[in-house]
Amino acid sequence: MITTTVTTTVRFTLAYWCLLVAALLPLICSVLAKYGKTGLPPEQGGFDNNNPRTWLAKQVDWRARANAAQANTFEALPFFMAAVIIAHLLGTPQGRLDIMAFIWIVLRILYIMAYVAGQGTIRSTLWGLAFAVNIGILLIGYR
Repeated sequence: MITTTVTTTVRFTLAYWCLLVAALLPLICSVLAKYGKTGLPPEQGGFDNNNPRTWLAKQVDWRARANAAQANTFEALPFFMAAVIIAHLLGTPQGRLDIMAFIWIVLRILYIMAYVAGQGTIRSTLWGLAFAVNIGILLIGYR
């Protein structure tokens, strides 16, 4: 009796790396919102780690927008992660999936930048493009 062993190479794809980057984007927004305020005592307007949500809610201008970008980026995560995983499970051509996931990351980074900069129209356009790419990722493996 002859037996054969089939070896498949399982690798961490670019699309999977994009999931990691996507999970880190809200943390980057959080750091932006607190930038320059972590070394000051709360009495002088510094970040209050005992009451972080209250402190963040009192912020204005770009700090408030960075905090809002953090919330929106957290909201976008489940759909992106599910779409990438589903696309993998459906056997989507890896190159296309990698490119689309990378484009989503780039669009979301640009979205965060536009949000923090107070560019509402650009921000909304980038949000819509990233959402459309996310739908594309979900449907790319549909047969």
